[in-house]
Amino acid sequence: MEHKVLLSANEAVAQAAYHAGCTVAAAYPGTPSTEVMENIAKLKDAIRCEWSVNEKVAAEVAIGASLAGARTLVAMKHVGLNVAMDPIMTFTFVGAVGGMVVIVADDPGMHSSQNEQDSRVLAKFARVPVFEPSDSQEAYDMTHAAFDLSEQFEVPVFIRLTTRTSHASTLVNIDPDAPRKEVVSKGYTKDIIRNVAVPAYARPMRARVEKRTEALRNFAANSEFNRVEKGDNHLGFVTAGISYQYVKEVFPEFSVLKLGLSNPLPVETIRNFAATVDRLVVVEELDPLLEEQIRAAGIAVVDVKTPLRMMELNPMRITALRQELLGDATPPPVQSTLDGLPNRPPVLCAGCSHRGVFYILAKLKATVAGDIGCYTLGAFAPLSAMDTTICMGASIGSALGMEKAGMDGRIAAVIGDSTFLHSGITGLLNVAYNRGTITTVILDNSITAMTGHQKNPGSGTTITGAETVTIDIAAICRAVGIKRVCEVDAYNLAELERVLKEELDAPEASVVIAKGPCVIATKANVGATPYVVDPNKCTACGLCFKLGCPAILRGEAVGKRFKSAIDPAACIGCDQCRQVCKFNAISPRS
Repeated sequence: MEHKVLLSANEAVAQAAYHAGCTVAAAYPGTPSTEVMENIAKLKDAIRCEWSVNEKVAAEVAIGASLAGARTLVAMKHVGLNVAMDPIMTFTFVGAVGGMVVIVADDPGMHSSQNEQDSRVLAKFARVPVFEPSDSQEAYDMTHAAFDLSEQFEVPVFIRLTTRTSHASTLVNIDPDAPRKEVVSKGYTKDIIRNVAVPAYARPMRARVEKRTEALRNFAANSEFNRVEKGDNHLGFVTAGISYQYVKEVFPEFSVLKLGLSNPLPVETIRNFAATVDRLVVVEELDPLLEEQIRAAGIAVVDVKTPLRMMELNPMRITALRQELLGDATPPPVQSTLDGLPNRPPVLCAGCSHRGVFYILAKLKATVAGDIGCYTLGAFAPLSAMDTTICMGASIGSALGMEKAGMDGRIAAVIGDSTFLHSGITGLLNVAYNRGTITTVILDNSITAMTGHQKNPGSGTTITGAETVTIDIAAICRAVGIKRVCEVDAYNLAELERVLKEELDAPEASVVIAKGPCVIATKANVGATPYVVDPNKCTACGLCFKLGCPAILRGEAVGKRFKSAIDPAACIGCDQCRQVCKFNAISPRS
């Protein structure tokens, strides 16, 4: 009996992993992929799951489980795939035993990412199959198929999601009474020729990969997920993933070849389809991966001028393509922002424990190499206390590079606790080994906050809620060779300033661990005593505004300046504004 439920693609993948007999799952949180593992964790009695310390480790856990004969899944966002590619590239040579599925969620338009990239390019590079679901039903069905395909061809299989498919919910047919697939584990077999990738064994592995790729191409040509939807043959569209939905919405009357299994590319299927239409158009989100291969096969493709190669596609952009191709559509005008509405840039939360660190670093005029996390918001006015952001863990190496280049002045790296445990430890070891003198500031709120408050090795519990070791970050810093390590209350601004000034001016490497909870994760606003500004004492000096706290508002105008006021609904009573006020105008509300 079928039962329709409304699921996002992330939720559908988790359900499919359960029903397909997956027994091991690993991931590192990253939007838009995070909810895959969070939903698998609800099935912890059937699937042994974990937040790994980074994507490389998550992939290695999945590889080990596959070699032991278990069905396994690993999930990450697109930039996480960069981290995981080292083990994945070699495992494509070695080959899966138990089915291994790699969920990678791209972020076209960079809704929550530092760059935009197309993971299909890396999948082609690795010579692995790629499924591209266009809705949650396909995400569910393709996850099932991916496990089977992985075991049939002994290869890890990618499922490429995007922000829109990951987070949009559509109906999925799931039989609630269907039993979980009982997959008999193949177990582990010692076989160094198969599993040890040294040059002598890797050379024949390489040859097998090419044979496997051709076999997969033939498989894709007959896959149920690659289908022709016949229509008017004046135009024919080749498309995949969420792009298919936009094509069907804007060009409903024309023929479509929908590629659900897009790598290896079923070239002959496309050639046959192209022969049935007058003009062939390829619509895909981000890189022209399909189009370039189709052209390379000698198949004529319309050279469209409408820009489709960057940012997230949407019906408006595809309507512009229709206007180019047919001249019968006018894209709706883009509505401009209404006059008078204030800008609402993202800011650190009211009472955030990171705020004081950036306030002091700006005051000390330090050059700050930043990292990935909520604290990246420290780059923006009025704090303006971060100079670079590249990738997870890059802050420490970048700060050392600035020093090596001969930069003058105070140089700091700022990194969160989860990011430090993800990929900052090796950077700090490099600082100690190469005799750097920079100061690394670790913002320790004992949570992976930006992606939704996931646990990490500093939290003391696992994804399933089980108690575990709580990593001592200070001990790690000392263990890699840093002698100057101090911990400080992130809300004590005077002590923060004293410690940061001392360490930034020290002649050797140092680490400052600024400890304070995430106010959202701990619900610090519940029962908090908000603060209030005495308008008779406030001189409109503007110093408290430099904290950039969204609870501090403009009050009475004094010439071109404003006295401050505090929103009691937003204030959590963190006390930072009281500490910066020189006129004792701020105090707890009585």
